[in-house]
Amino acid sequence: MQESSRKKTPLYDEHVRRGARIVEFSGWMMPVQYSGIVDEHHTVRKAVGVFDISHMGQLHVCGENARDWLNYMLTNNVERMDAGESQYTFLLNEEGGVIDDLIVYHYGDGQYLLVVNASMTPKDFEWMQAHLRPGVELENRSAHYAGLAVQGPKSIQLFDLFFGAGISRPARNEIKQVKRDGKTMVVSSTGYTGESGFEIFFPAEFAAELWNEILERGTGLGIKPCGLGARDTLRLEMCYPLNGSDLSPARTPLEAGLSIFVDLAKGDFIGKKPLEKQRQDGVKERLVPFKMKEKSPPPRAHYPVFKDGEKIGEIASGTLSPTLNIGIGMVYVPAKYARINEEIEIDIRGNRFSATIEKKPLHK
Repeated sequence: MQESSRKKTPLYDEHVRRGARIVEFSGWMMPVQYSGIVDEHHTVRKAVGVFDISHMGQLHVCGENARDWLNYMLTNNVERMDAGESQYTFLLNEEGGVIDDLIVYHYGDGQYLLVVNASMTPKDFEWMQAHLRPGVELENRSAHYAGLAVQGPKSIQLFDLFFGAGISRPARNEIKQVKRDGKTMVVSSTGYTGESGFEIFFPAEFAAELWNEILERGTGLGIKPCGLGARDTLRLEMCYPLNGSDLSPARTPLEAGLSIFVDLAKGDFIGKKPLEKQRQDGVKERLVPFKMKEKSPPPRAHYPVFKDGEKIGEIASGTLSPTLNIGIGMVYVPAKYARINEEIEIDIRGNRFSATIEKKPLHK
C-alpha cells in the first residue's frame, strides 16, 4: 500500500509529535506503542491510559423505520434499547457468518449511531446500503468524527476532572450527549479492556485539543497515551474477540461462543435460519481461550494446535500476557475438545508446548 493511500486520523500529527511508533493497520497509519506495549498495558490495568479510536467507523441511521430495519440487519434485539442505551451486536451474511461486530448507540427519536471496525467501514456501509428500506436513511459520517477511549481504574477520577461535577459518568452501555465548552460530544461506557472507562466521540476538528487536554488533566493520575499493541493484549486477556482474527464471514456468533448477543426469538434477521439450524444440530467447532502451561515464545495467530498428535486447529489470536506473564490466546477447536482444562499443544516454530483450555476471561 502506497503511503499516499494510507489514512490518517485527526490525531496522527500528535502521535508523531509524542514519539509514537507508527504502523499500518487496516489501511490506517496508527500508533502501535509509545512507551512500550507492556508498560502501556500495566498503565491501563493500574492507572489510566488513553487510546485514539478515531479510525473506527461511524454510521448514522435514522428515519421512521430505522428501528425495525436495524432489527432485521443485526442479531441483537434493537427493540429492547431505550434512548440513551448502547448494544453490542453482529452484522451477518446470509450464511450466518460475521461480517462485523459493532456497537449500536440509540440517541432516541429514531436516531442511531453504529460504531464499526475501521477496516470494515466501507464493506459494512455497502452491505447495509444494498439492503436499505423505505423510511430509513443511512449516512457514513466517519470522516466527521474523532474518538478517544479512556481506560483504567483511575478513569473515574479523570472523568470528573475533565467534565466537572455537573456531569455524571455513564453507566455500562449507557450513552449521553454532552455539551462542554460549546462542543457537543457523545460519551459512552462500553470499553475493550476489562477496566473502568469511557469513550468520547466528537467533531474531528477538536481532536488535538481534547487529546492534549485529557493527557494534561490526567497527569497526576499517571495517564499515558497508548497504542494498538496494548489494546490487543488487554482485550485478549478478557477474551474479547477481534474481527478478522477471532470473527470472520466463515464463522458464526454461535461458534464464537457469543450467542448471548443473538436473539433467535425475535423476528426475522439476515442469517437467522442458518443459526437456528446450527443451534439445533450443534456447532462442530467452538472458539475457546487457552493458556500456556509453561514458558514459551509468544503464541501467534495461525500457529498449529494439536491434540494427541493430531492437528485440530490453528490459533486465531495469541500473545504474551503482560498481566499473567505467560502465553495466551484463542483458538477454534472441535466441540468435543472445547472443555475447560482440556490439554492441547501449540506448535511454535517446530516445537510443541503444552497449553490448557480455560474459562473466560483469562484475567479476572
